[in-house]
Amino acid sequence: MDAHIVTEALALAESAASVREAAQVLREHYAQLRVVVVDAFDMRDEHPAAAGPTRTLYYGASDGHCWQVTSDPAQAAGFFLAEA
Repeated sequence: MDAHIVTEALALAESAASVREAAQVLREHYAQLRVVVVDAFDMRDEHPAAAGPTRTLYYGASDGHCWQVTSDPAQAAGFFLAEA
């Protein structure tokens, strides 16, 4: 996943009224990516892919079964999305 996608995804997420609406917008815009809403507290030790005033994105990677946070954009197959 390239930096342009992350920047664009954060802008889309920031434009939504709620984190749930942000997830829906991202799912519609990036149908090939998985978008999961998570609690910010659960992500406190993770490094975000992008952070704005109201939303934070983390790269999500999957081995085909389990999902995990990754800092490697090449492994990213989706986003974990949290309120900032």
